Amino acid sequence: MSKIILEGHIMVSDADLPAVKAELPIHIQLTRQEEGCLRFDVTQSPGTGNVFFVSEVFIDQAAFEAHQRRVRLSDWGRVASNVERHYQVTEAD
Repeated sequence: MSKIILEGHIMVSDADLPAVKAELPIHIQLTRQEEGCLRFDVTQSPGTGNVFFVSEVFIDQAAFEAHQRRVRLSDWGRVASNVERHYQVTEAD
């Protein structure tokens, strides 16, 4: 069984930034509580406030897909629907 690793960043427009920053702590907390989540970190770039670095590790593909399904139906999914996503997803043993 391979772990799923997502690394990258999101870019948030000025218009969406207040809502994204308000909802992000809840999103992080809920994700870290998901079964199969090994790591979930989202940090705002100190130099560019509209960029957030994302690092995720899930125990397997099923856990990663369950996370994606939950996000689509969540407040975070609504608030972050316009963010630009720049991710690389890989597998590791």
